[in-house]
Formats: sequence, C-alpha cells, structure tokens
Amino acid sequence: MDDFGPAPYDDFDDADEEVRPGPLWRHAVWVVAVTAAGVALGWWSGLFRIGPEEYGLPSVAPGPLLPYLAAWTATGLVAASVLRAAAARVPVHAPETIAVGVTWLGTRLSLGWRPEWPLLALMAAIALSAAAGWSLMALRPGSRVKTHRARNATPTGQGPHRRRAAGPYAGNRRAE
Repeated sequence: MDDFGPAPYDDFDDADEEVRPGPLWRHAVWVVAVTAAGVALGWWSGLFRIGPEEYGLPSVAPGPLLPYLAAWTATGLVAASVLRAAAARVPVHAPETIAVGVTWLGTRLSLGWRPEWPLLALMAAIALSAAAGWSLMALRPGSRVKTHRARNATPTGQGPHRRRAAGPYAGNRRAE
C-alpha cells in the first residue's frame, strides 16, 4: 500500500527539455514560425501604449517601419537557428521562449525609439549573445539535464521511480 507511483518531482522529462531531431525542413519551419511570432508580437505591442508617454514605452514612432522589422527578422532568424541547432543535439529548456522573447523585445524597443544603426546593431548583438549563451549552457559538458538523465537512466530508458510511504512520519520509521 506504500506505492503511490512516481512522485511529480521525479519526472524530469519536460516537453521543453527534449532533443528535437528531424528533417531540415522541420527545423526551418520552426525557425521561421518562431521569428515571425516574435516580430509580430513586437509590432503588435508597439501599436498601443500603457500609461502616459513620459512613464512608459512610447508607441510606434512615426517613420519607416520596414528597416527595423527587417533587421529584427534577420536577428530573430539567426537567434532561432542557433537555439534550434542546439536543441537538435541536446535538450534545451524553452528555446522558443528565448527566441520569441529576444526578437519581440528588440522589435518593440526599436519601433518605440527608432535607434540609430550602431545602437540597433548593439541591440542585435546582445540578443544574439543571449541566444548563444542559452545554447552554450545546454551544450556544456556538465549541463543539468544531460547529467540528470545520464545518472538516472535505466535499461528501459525510464528514470527510477521511488516508493513513497504513507503518513506524516513515514520517513522517520525505524526498521522493525
């Protein structure tokens, strides 16, 4: 009667943290979709302002949008490609969130303030560095996900399942 099955904290196999192999076209579709989502969210969030202009992020400034959208589309494509390449080799936690996040943030900031090209290039470099750093954390030899899975692997491919005893003092029982 002690067996309640695996504890929720024992199951380390999140959907986000899995190797994503597949054909090249699937990776390309993922990269384009994630980039399009980030640029679209940045553009959409730039169409309105929350609060007065002097306290918040200004709405889309007047002027041409296309150069900024093109710059962040290119940046988003590279960032998403780096993350997807890492996710095809090792488990990476939430690569789509990182790719959409850096693309959305860069697009939103660029549309609100229309920075000059050197500052825009610096923003893109920071976004690409964040994506590369996130990928490198997953690729490093002692990464948490790979180490946990390698240590707890069984011949069936599933991790160990602990038995949990019933009662508030189950962990303090003496051997009888």
